[in-house]
Amino acid sequence: MAQSVYQDKPFGQTYSIKYYSEKTTGKLTSLACDRNGVIQLMSTDGLLHSHGGQFLIPGTLQPDRTYRPLQDRKLAAVGTYDQQIIYLDDQAVLSNAWAGKFYAQHQLPQARLFVGGANFTFLVSDGKALHLVKETSILWKGALPDDQVIGMRYQPTTGLFWILGKKGLYTLSDKGYKLTNVLHGENFTAFDLTGQGKKVVIGTTDGYLEFDPLTKTQTGDIHRKLPWTELTAVADINGQLWFGSTKGAFSLRPDGKFNYYNGERWLPGNEVTQLAAGPKNSVLVLTTAGMAELATKSMTLHDKAVFYEEQVRTRHIRNGFNASLDGLEKGNLATGYLADSDNDGLWTSMYLAGEIFRYAVTKEKDALQNCRESLDAMERLYTINPVPGFPARSFERAGYIARLSDPERWQHSPQPGWDWKSTTSSDEVIGHIFAFGAMAELVDDKPMQRRAITLIDTLMSHILSHDLYLIDFNGKPTLWGKWNPDYVNAFPVNVGDRKLNSSNIIAMLQTAYQFTKKEKYRKKAFDLMQKHGYLENMMRPMRVIGRASDDADEHSKHMSDGWNHSDDEMYFVGYWGLYRYALNDTLKANYKKAILDHWEIERPEKDGAWNIFTALTGTKTFDLNEAAWYLREHPLDLIDWEIRNSHREDIEMLADNFRGQTTKEVLSPAERPIQRHNGNTFALDRTRGNGASEHSAGDIWLLPYWMGRYLGVISAPLSR
Repeated sequence: MAQSVYQDKPFGQTYSIKYYSEKTTGKLTSLACDRNGVIQLMSTDGLLHSHGGQFLIPGTLQPDRTYRPLQDRKLAAVGTYDQQIIYLDDQAVLSNAWAGKFYAQHQLPQARLFVGGANFTFLVSDGKALHLVKETSILWKGALPDDQVIGMRYQPTTGLFWILGKKGLYTLSDKGYKLTNVLHGENFTAFDLTGQGKKVVIGTTDGYLEFDPLTKTQTGDIHRKLPWTELTAVADINGQLWFGSTKGAFSLRPDGKFNYYNGERWLPGNEVTQLAAGPKNSVLVLTTAGMAELATKSMTLHDKAVFYEEQVRTRHIRNGFNASLDGLEKGNLATGYLADSDNDGLWTSMYLAGEIFRYAVTKEKDALQNCRESLDAMERLYTINPVPGFPARSFERAGYIARLSDPERWQHSPQPGWDWKSTTSSDEVIGHIFAFGAMAELVDDKPMQRRAITLIDTLMSHILSHDLYLIDFNGKPTLWGKWNPDYVNAFPVNVGDRKLNSSNIIAMLQTAYQFTKKEKYRKKAFDLMQKHGYLENMMRPMRVIGRASDDADEHSKHMSDGWNHSDDEMYFVGYWGLYRYALNDTLKANYKKAILDHWEIERPEKDGAWNIFTALTGTKTFDLNEAAWYLREHPLDLIDWEIRNSHREDIEMLADNFRGQTTKEVLSPAERPIQRHNGNTFALDRTRGNGASEHSAGDIWLLPYWMGRYLGVISAPLSR
């Protein structure tokens, strides 16, 4: 039986276009969008409209001077009727639609709320009085008994106006004009008719309740298992129930859970005041800091890959490295700079591997050129420093060390005009071997294959000739570049590095033997497995890994104070060479068991890369749906915005644990902080540097997608 294949059909990809208000625009009070997609907003300083605004390029809210006569009226609110924009001022309800003929006087100088009924009748309120008007006639006058009007809706099927007060829900018939209290309550804040008028949903300061308009009774208990319970807006938009709150917006999904929009990835501000239908089935979210248009575009995963390829190539290539764009001023991409990283080699290896898989699948010249440019950068890591076979962490032009990360780690290069970063770690090395091995196997460009094999041999010869240590410029092993048995087996069996370092070095030696056929690599691999227990280390179940005992050495205790997600990354990128280039079938079968054992413990994270890497073993079960979910759900906006989820009432929290799993179920990538694969996917909040950097999609998304395409578990895009 073959492995399952995800069929790459179009799905809805949501993104945000933000419009920030300025100090001169006053307090935002209401908004509306007409059938032409024209958006207008009301503020305490006058009528506004949205201006500019694209994905990742915020727009603004500007004074609307489109209709000059409106500038002389004392407008109080804006809304829609029959998909046309209408206005409320101190005298009337009016519109520029219908040739400007519609004009209904209301006799409420402080009017601020209104809703349209049948045949151009309108219910108007100043928060106390209620006037039902049509043209020049006042059909009815009334008021809520000991209550304040905060919202109004009209139900065409029954001819009823629904009126929400802070303490009750009321109906008013458009025929007999009878005002009736149908529900008593407290702390009501907003409401809407949903399900084509079959339900009334009422928001409160502590959750929401549902009311049956037919039986005039509340159904069920108040709902408090929400992202946040202090509700400010309720709206049925395109058949989906939406809520605004003082901590973001959220929509109800068919499975009873919520899609949550918090932080400036989605909204200009988290305090939502109104929700409305926008252009092209979008959702408009009005906040105290501006407006967001949450738009949804139909995409396949391949479409998304094309989008991310452009993101990487136009903003994230530094000297051939896959880099972050740092120093942004509140998400402004024009203000950033390409940053150096401790792991330039690793992030580039992962991006390079993704482009190798892309080329293997598509044979696109563009993908091959991307591989060539990244290989140039990776190759130079070995020549920029004076130590034979030693890869630098990174390099940069001379004179900038004080401005680079970890300035104490930088050294001057023998090559004039350049500096290089020392202290290279084991996660860099395993990344290099992964990418070079994939290139040697899958890229049909002979010069590039030879260069990749030479780099494998160069690096592994250095490690073997230095007794399985990575030796820096000072003649000493780097902190993490240690695979010698004296180091590895000094860890207690339950400390992760004993298993990890064993797995990585065997993968690296196998890869070197696969492409060089030099017996020294094969011999060393068997020596480590048979004489030094590395195979036993590798096969030890993941459930054994935990904290070192109280009597262990301090280094072991430090290395086991919690689950290390960077270790997961090192394991999985190493699994390519471990399984694919296994020295015999017996080892290959054992490696598969070890990989599946690791995958089993990682399943709650639903990480796209770990599931796709597991598929390389040929196993029939590797959570393909979860991998596709990860790829679909990842936001197009990869900026490091502040994100907060720890306050949510709709997620089940877990007690503190070794793995750092905070919740029973992992949140969607669209709702959590942007992270590489070495981060904890159960991290709920990001509270620093709001909008100060943008991640590259190269290692985060493109690697698992193109690997999935190469392994055949993700299909080519299907016709729409």
